[in-house]
Amino acid sequence: MVADSAKGPRSSLTETLFVLFLRLVALGSLWFALQYWAMLTGVSFNGQGRFDLLPPAWKAAYTALAVLFPVAAVGLWLLVSWGPVIWLIAAATEIAMHEAYPSIFGIDRLLVFMHAAIAIVFVLFRLALFIQRRRQARTVRTDSP
Repeated sequence: MVADSAKGPRSSLTETLFVLFLRLVALGSLWFALQYWAMLTGVSFNGQGRFDLLPPAWKAAYTALAVLFPVAAVGLWLLVSWGPVIWLIAAATEIAMHEAYPSIFGIDRLLVFMHAAIAIVFVLFRLALFIQRRRQARTVRTDSP
């Protein structure tokens, strides 16, 4: 049987790896979201991180991150353009918490390094995809002599 519609071009290895990367970051974001929600509801840390027991700065930061990370996870998993943007806002918030206000939130170099590494890998993937699409646009021209 003949397919009803023509098949589109196959995804390149770079595109496939980029989708896999975004999905892994989505799973990580979901993990962070679950950790924040468990802490805020008193499930983890023996209830010591419950929302009503936190100082005001922690309440604001943790509540924002408990909302931003699941939204980012959904956006990254669905491969929509706003997913990485929301993830970047959440990651920048965590970096600012631990780098700009270490006296309030403590120092977490591993978390900061992880967010920076993910952002660098994302930029490198986008650059590789840009170069790849530019080369394809040059070679697949029907109006060239």
